[in-house]
Amino acid sequence: MTALQKDRSASVTPPSGDRAVPAAPVRRRRAGRTHWWFTPWLYLLVPLALLVTFTYLPILDMLGYSVTDWDGISPERNNVGVDNYTALFTRPELFKVFLVSGVYLLASFVQIALALYFATVLSFDTRFRNLFKGILFFPYLINGVAIGFVFLYFFQPGGTLDTVLRLLGVGGQHLWLGDPDLVNKSLAGVSVWRYTGLNMVLFLGAIQSIPPHLYEAAALDGASRWQQFRHIIAPSIKPIISLSAILAVSGSLAVFEIPYVMTGGSNGSETFVIQTVKLAFKFDKVGLASACAVVLLALILLVTWIQRRLVPEERVELS
Repeated sequence: MTALQKDRSASVTPPSGDRAVPAAPVRRRRAGRTHWWFTPWLYLLVPLALLVTFTYLPILDMLGYSVTDWDGISPERNNVGVDNYTALFTRPELFKVFLVSGVYLLASFVQIALALYFATVLSFDTRFRNLFKGILFFPYLINGVAIGFVFLYFFQPGGTLDTVLRLLGVGGQHLWLGDPDLVNKSLAGVSVWRYTGLNMVLFLGAIQSIPPHLYEAAALDGASRWQQFRHIIAPSIKPIISLSAILAVSGSLAVFEIPYVMTGGSNGSETFVIQTVKLAFKFDKVGLASACAVVLLALILLVTWIQRRLVPEERVELS
C-alpha cells in the first residue's frame, strides 16, 4: 500500500472509541398518497344531490302546498293556514278509507308467514330448490300495472278463478271485484302473491348467514326441523322479521298501484292514496291533497317509531 492510500484510509477510518453515526434515512413522498378529508364526500356528492332533489325538496314543496288553496293550475296560491288540516280531521269520510288498509295489513302478515315458511324449507337440502326460488320470486319482477291487468281477467265472473273453483266442485259465479265484501280480500290476495317472493329472499339471505355447525349440533342433540327453526333460525333472523313487519305496516297504509289499476277505488276498494290522487287531479284540490300526503307521511313515521320502540333493534351474535 502506498503512502497516499494509507493517508486516504486514515482520513476515512474514524478514530478509536468513536462510533460512526448512521446517515439519516431519506424520506421520500410518494406520489398519489395524499388523502384529503373531503374525498369520501366526492363519492357521495351525486347520490346526495339526487336524494335532495327528488326527495327532500318535493317534501318541502308539499308542505308549502298543504297550507294553500292551490288547484294545481292557477298561478295564484292563497295561504289558508291550517284550514286544509282542519277539514281533513273534521271529515270522517276521509279517514274511513283506512279501514281498507286494515285488510291489506292482515294480508301482509299472512304474506310474511308464507315467506318465512318457504325460506325455511328452501334453506335446507330440498330437490329443485333453485327452481322454486325462481318461481316464488318471479311475481315481484313483473310490473304492477301488468299484474293488475292479468288479474282483471283472473277475477272476471266465469273467468279463470271461477273455472278452477267449478272443477273443485264450487259452482256459481262470484263478483270478485264487484262485491264490496270480496273486492278488498281479492286485491289483498294479489298483493300477497306479488310480494311474498321479496320477503322470502330477505329471509333466505338471513338464514343462509347462520353458521352450519349450529344445525349440526342441533341434529346431534336430536332436534327436529321445527325445533331448529324455533331455537336457531327465528332468533337469528329477528332483525329481518322486524324490518319486514315495518315494511308491511307502511306498505298497507300506502297501497295504491294494484287497486287503482284493477278497480280505480270503486266498490269500497278506495285507499287513502287513491283518495289523495283523486282530490288532486279529479277535484283540483291540490292543497287538501298535499295535506293528506303530509298526514300519511307523519302517520307512517309515527308507526315506524312505535314499532322500533316496541321491538328495539338487537344485535344477534352467531357463534
